[in-house]
Amino acid sequence: MEQTHALGRRKAAVARVYLTPGAGNVTVNGRPLETYFALESLRYIVNQPFEVTSTLGQFDAKVTVIGGGVKGQAEAIRLGIARALSELDREAYRSALKAAGFLTRDAREVERKKPGQPGARRRFQFSKR
Repeated sequence: MEQTHALGRRKAAVARVYLTPGAGNVTVNGRPLETYFALESLRYIVNQPFEVTSTLGQFDAKVTVIGGGVKGQAEAIRLGIARALSELDREAYRSALKAAGFLTRDAREVERKKPGQPGARRRFQFSKR
């Protein structure tokens, strides 16, 4: 039984993905994908690497994810699954995943709030007098 491990990150979320050949079951933190992600759009994000490589229903994914919000967690899982598929069979899956942009980590993070301002870039209203 061959198991592939990969790591995916997005914003503050970190996902560890373990892929094994199976029936297409995805469990996130011990819960089925459908109960962990209530929104269909988030489940679609998670399954995108399988759809691009035409491997939907061929691999079981066991995922542990911590940190971040639901969208960041879904995108971290997507990167982890894409990396695991790429590691599994480079010549078959890597080019399709790379063309779809799933092997690139989205490095955008929230900019910190600056002192003397209400937000990261927003300033208090200027008053001349």
